[in-house]
Amino acid sequence: MTNKIFWLPAVLAGASLTISAQPSKIAVINLQQAIISTKDGQKAAKDLEAKFMPKRQEIEKRQAEIAALQNQLRASSNTASEDAKNKLMRDIDAKQKSLQRDGEDASAELDQEQQKLFQEVGGKLMAVLDKFASDNGYALVIDVSAQSSPVLYASQAVEITRQVIDLYDKNAPAMAPAPPTAGAPASAKPTTSAPPTAKPKPAGGK
Repeated sequence: MTNKIFWLPAVLAGASLTISAQPSKIAVINLQQAIISTKDGQKAAKDLEAKFMPKRQEIEKRQAEIAALQNQLRASSNTASEDAKNKLMRDIDAKQKSLQRDGEDASAELDQEQQKLFQEVGGKLMAVLDKFASDNGYALVIDVSAQSSPVLYASQAVEITRQVIDLYDKNAPAMAPAPPTAGAPASAKPTTSAPPTAKPKPAGGK
């Protein structure tokens, strides 16, 4: 009986050693930041900005035209005839509605292009992340960039975003600079922010 008492703990100790040999580390990654911080992501964002710069400039020009008409309406409120003021108000309203539609269309198109960017670069990044996690013994990697992420706090010690970005860039081919797009200034900063969408204002400017 004594032998059995000592034999059982020995078996349990062996089992615990076997379990601890399995991957057990946990890490967090900001996947969105990783995608747009890679060389591929930065190049794609810059190309996207250049592509949409002419549309952005057109929208800003039309916004300025509407603002000038609103100023004209305010300045002539005591001197212009009712017919003239009503015509000006109708022109402003029509321009605002047209600009609103075009701004929404441009934003929807930009959103589509951004999704393609995230899918293309993100697919390659996931392969790098999978290898990194496997090579370094991570059992779980959580994306903290997701809005539904349950993570409230994570130590910098378990943050692997920069490591995955560096590994991706190390294995990615050298990126050639994108040719400038017509109408886009050479100094345009790489960003994926949406073109300004016009918001209608009251014709009287109130």
